[in-house]
Amino acid sequence: MPHPYVLLSAAVSLDGFLDDTGPERLLLSGAADFDRVDEVRASSDAILIGAGTLRTDNPRLLVNSPERRAARVAAGRSAYPLKVTVSGSGDLDPEARFWHTGGEKAVYTTDKGAERLRGLGLPADIVPVGPELDWRAVLEHLHDVRGVRRLMVEGGGRVHTQLSREGLADEIQLAVAPLFVGETDAPRLFGPGPYPPGRLRLVETRAVGDVVLMRYVPTAPGTGGLASAADRRWLETACELAALCPASETAFSVGAVVVAADGTEMARGHSREDGDPVVHAEEAALGKIDPADPRLGGATVYSSLEPCARRASRAVPCAGLIVDAGVRRVVTAWREPDTFVAGADGNGVLMAAGVEVVVLPEYESRAMAPNLHLLG
Repeated sequence: MPHPYVLLSAAVSLDGFLDDTGPERLLLSGAADFDRVDEVRASSDAILIGAGTLRTDNPRLLVNSPERRAARVAAGRSAYPLKVTVSGSGDLDPEARFWHTGGEKAVYTTDKGAERLRGLGLPADIVPVGPELDWRAVLEHLHDVRGVRRLMVEGGGRVHTQLSREGLADEIQLAVAPLFVGETDAPRLFGPGPYPPGRLRLVETRAVGDVVLMRYVPTAPGTGGLASAADRRWLETACELAALCPASETAFSVGAVVVAADGTEMARGHSREDGDPVVHAEEAALGKIDPADPRLGGATVYSSLEPCARRASRAVPCAGLIVDAGVRRVVTAWREPDTFVAGADGNGVLMAAGVEVVVLPEYESRAMAPNLHLLG
């Protein structure tokens, strides 16, 4: 299901701590970085913190710049982003500054936590998501009901850890401060546990005052039938490749990327690549990979359109090529319409062969865009 772009934002010491163990909050950032964070807040639809951060830091989570607030209002948005906190227990202080500054607020909690919170009279939308906290349910509600497309997460470490471990973080913005904490009991940004495999990709690094900003994006595909942030990013790439296809009145424009389990791109392709009028995207991408490559068994094929189950131009359709290659996972955006082949069911062919198929319909319009002239 669709959910917002999730940006994790934090400042840490050189040795990876969010704070020390003293009674006062350790200020890791300087004025320049605080202004950068204010700019990121202003660009977001919502800002989320965990209940622990709300209790210990008592933040206001405001856009401090009047000019940025005015720009939001001029663009038809509220002056402040939606403020969100998450609490399984519902144990929240009704006197906290979080509730009494800024604009709208929302609390995501369990069924039992909601009972407790409704008795506090908080000026917030209280949203129970079931007997246990479910981050996917939280993100889907924010997207579908609250219209949040860009979510900034400011902590704490437990929230950052949970979202990262579940493969739900689209980006990590890390400000590294030039100091050491060195206290074993001090809070760290990320806790132990299983994380998605593979290396993250560094997309930016720059000095902001005396701290260094580093921005990373994940690359590893999801597992267990669930889509990860990297799945969405790779499917976006497939849709971008579809837009590169030479125009045709007799075939769809499709893009495809093959990605190893560790997030390494193996190959990419698009329809009618290199002047071949009948080559399909998945065929073009798989054709660039050594069939003996041991990574194929753990790879994911991302295709903007459901792989074809029947075709006249080749003996083996793309669904068959994927199965023959040993690929066990496919992520796609759009089911093939009956425009050229009636009743095609490439996804069904794949699943019958034991291939896991994940469909992300929120990318359907992107996948359809270069094909609108064929759809009547």
